[in-house]
Amino acid sequence: MPRKMVVIFGALNILWMVFAASQALKIEVSPKSKIVAQIGASVSLNCSTTGCASPSFSWRTQIDSPLNGKVRSEGTMSTLIIDPVSFGNEHTYLCTATCGSEKTEKTIKVHIYSFPKDPEIHLSGPLEVGKPITAKCLVPDVYPFDRLEIEMTKGNHHLEKKEFVEPMETKSLETKSLEVTFTPTNEDTGKVLACQAKLHIYENDGEPPEKEPPKRETTRKLQVYISPKNTVISVNPSTRLLEGGSVTMTCTSEGLPAPQILWNKKLDNGSLQLLSENATLTLIAMRMEDSGIYVCEGVNLVGKNGKEVELIVQEKLFTVEISPGPQIAAQIGDSVVLTCGVTGCESPSFSWRTQTDSPLNGKVRSNGTTSTLTLSPVSFENEHSYLCTVTCGHKKKEKGIKVDLYSFSRDPEIEMSNLLVDGNLVNISCKIPNVYPSDRLEMELLKGESIMKNQTFLFDGHKKSLETKSLEMTFIPTTEDTGKVLVCRAKLHIDEREFERKQRQSTQTLHVKVAPKDINLTAFPSESVKEGDTVTIFCTCGNVPQTWIILKKKAEAGDTVLKSTNGAYTIHKAQLEDAGVYECESKNEIGFQLTSITLDVKGRENNKDYFSPELLVLYCASSLIIPAIGMIIYFARKANMKGSYSLVEAQKSKV
Repeated sequence: MPRKMVVIFGALNILWMVFAASQALKIEVSPKSKIVAQIGASVSLNCSTTGCASPSFSWRTQIDSPLNGKVRSEGTMSTLIIDPVSFGNEHTYLCTATCGSEKTEKTIKVHIYSFPKDPEIHLSGPLEVGKPITAKCLVPDVYPFDRLEIEMTKGNHHLEKKEFVEPMETKSLETKSLEVTFTPTNEDTGKVLACQAKLHIYENDGEPPEKEPPKRETTRKLQVYISPKNTVISVNPSTRLLEGGSVTMTCTSEGLPAPQILWNKKLDNGSLQLLSENATLTLIAMRMEDSGIYVCEGVNLVGKNGKEVELIVQEKLFTVEISPGPQIAAQIGDSVVLTCGVTGCESPSFSWRTQTDSPLNGKVRSNGTTSTLTLSPVSFENEHSYLCTVTCGHKKKEKGIKVDLYSFSRDPEIEMSNLLVDGNLVNISCKIPNVYPSDRLEMELLKGESIMKNQTFLFDGHKKSLETKSLEMTFIPTTEDTGKVLVCRAKLHIDEREFERKQRQSTQTLHVKVAPKDINLTAFPSESVKEGDTVTIFCTCGNVPQTWIILKKKAEAGDTVLKSTNGAYTIHKAQLEDAGVYECESKNEIGFQLTSITLDVKGRENNKDYFSPELLVLYCASSLIIPAIGMIIYFARKANMKGSYSLVEAQKSKV
């Protein structure tokens, strides 16, 4: 039996040791042992424990350099956040976990790289058949460059591959390149020139890579050129033309790609004036000055080839007309268009000037056989004789037109010095603003059909300007003038333009005001009433419109304005204090009139047959209350006899 106890006790000790070992402090990290991070990115290193409820964590690098990151610990987890990743983070990081007297740690190695951009392909020049060209592939901002590989291909053909194995002296971002020289052929057009870059960041000490390296690629479609040649010009109908005629010239040139065609005219100084970028050049309305040498060039990126042709333009007769006529009257501020047209010359040139060679103050537009001079807005500077000069070949012709100005843009304005009051003198002014020329103005003032005054104006010899002219007079209005129309009419005598409106007028209907009169203040039924009566006070005023009626009760302490309706104020149940002087004021914007009456309120005597409504209500109430009191006394006595009283029982006994 003792031997069995020893065996059992030993087995228990072994089980306890196994359980204790299973609960020992353990630490795990992620990523497991290393991580590859791009410069500028954000990386999190995680450290967690098991076997301890409240561990403490610490982070450090293997060479005790700065962490360059932020640590966050919570419960059994601790995280080191590196944001952004830089050269200062390329270390082996150690996470240490402590639980009581136990301590354990694990490492994570951080490898960094930079491979942010696609390669760039640069050519030394345009591709021309048979001429060597250098293609350069640049890979910018690479780290570590000793793991970089660059390869260039053309179509399916391998051109060059390069690995950069030279040692890195310092940690830095570098740009690496690969150059290839080849000679283009016609067959290269449309092929793709490709540059591919790989960064072998997952290879360590000859071990197989964990995964494919990152790679970037740039392509460029090739265009191979052939310099222009065999340029040819065709002319239709001929190289000799009449003024106003047309010619079409077509140019062709060979090259790869097809050359762009440029048409130029050779100037007297030998320079070229660009005319067109189309293969066909059409010249219409030819002038003699269009004679000369025309040059066609075929151009592409690698060269050009040209051909010349000479055109000769001969003279032709022509005529000139100007509209709207030899003379025009224009209103200041309007827009006027003078048109100069040519017949018999298909390609004339135009010029405009004033007879005194002053500035045009207008805008010229010429198109084909027509030229216009637009004066907008017309001002005093445009009152001239204008000349249109037409040149066709070596010939010139000139026509003129005279521009006269006027201003008559607004209707007259009627003003009165005061309101129109019956019998009061008033001044009337009729003004016409911004008139020119004022010496051609005539004004008249009419009342109804009768002319009250007429006036013309003389030239005052001053400089050109817009003037305001007026016609003034005085008159005494009467009530008979109400409803009549006052007319101010202005006429500007410009005979040259019959279709222009040369007459303007303004009208105003007369309203003659009259001060209040014939005011009447009455009391109904009488000015003497008895206390308790109803009396209405009425105030009226003649046939004067728009009159305000104000009723007041006069008092030494101050007048009281009464709330009247259409001049009527009603007093219900007149009291002694309602007696007094009542005043009516009738007024309008011209004047006012006052009148008053005295209201007498007499008290009623006691022996008179007067029964007020209050007394009637009191009498009716007393006639109902006395019987009710008698019934209450009766039922109370019965209750005293029986010791109690029920209204319900009383009702039953009656039944």
